[in-house]
Amino acid sequence: MLRSFVFLAGLAMALPSAAAFNIFACEPEWAALAKALGGDKVSAYSATHALQDPHRIEARPSLIAKARNAQLVVCTGAELEAGWLPPVLRESGNAAVQPGRAGYFEAAPHVMRLEIPARLDRSEGDVHASGNPHIQLDPRNLLAVAGPLAKRLGELDAANAGHYAERHRAFAEKMQQAIARWEQEAAPLRGTQVIAQHKSFSYLFHWLGLVEAGTLEPKPGIEPGSAHLAQLLAQVKARQVRLIVRTPYDSPRPGEWLAGRAGIPLVTLPFTVGGSERAQDLFGLFDDTLAKLKERTP
Repeated sequence: MLRSFVFLAGLAMALPSAAAFNIFACEPEWAALAKALGGDKVSAYSATHALQDPHRIEARPSLIAKARNAQLVVCTGAELEAGWLPPVLRESGNAAVQPGRAGYFEAAPHVMRLEIPARLDRSEGDVHASGNPHIQLDPRNLLAVAGPLAKRLGELDAANAGHYAERHRAFAEKMQQAIARWEQEAAPLRGTQVIAQHKSFSYLFHWLGLVEAGTLEPKPGIEPGSAHLAQLLAQVKARQVRLIVRTPYDSPRPGEWLAGRAGIPLVTLPFTVGGSERAQDLFGLFDDTLAKLKERTP
């Protein structure tokens, strides 16, 4: 009898009091936001990492298995995941997380998107009909997404709705204070002319008042050729461009070619959570981004 009691008591201690709410995030920034809002009440898995181009992901069996067990899918939307997410969700067989269901959440509809094309033309490269999807690099967008995401978590996990609401309040207050600090720190960068490899940093530039003087890609998703790079080199000199920026997953070669001939720095910015040693959460993402911009801007 005593032996049975000891066994049952040990089993009870070994089991968690409640299983964490299971979240499948398409990108690291949304996994980080879900963790910030959910704390120990959620388990957030990111389908991609900072060294991967989120446009170009393979619908692997491991992703399908993760989606099969998810209670909420959180993605950017704006066609960013159009090449891989539909087959992942379809093959998962998880009816609760299909588009249009409560278990499917897109961030992009909650923010004002930049670069929405007036017309769609494949000759213009990989253009997104819903605008530029790289919304995470303006922290004001994270604030705009956090409220609806916390509300959705509370609806799906009603027992912990108060927990999500309280953590959202704390996150919003901390983020608002951080935004004020970042904007003050970045004020000297306003008006700086920058070359980007891809249209990855449009929201960052818009927020901080940097000016995109051109892109290494002649059109979105198109590799730069020698003629385009030569044209950019002339632009760099004419417009007094101060630096070139790239993501951790971009090829460094075009930027190195231009930086070497123009005599300006090529800077790798973290782009998302996990993109650098310091960018291990959403606050570190912007701390490190601003530090790198200030350090390398002459």
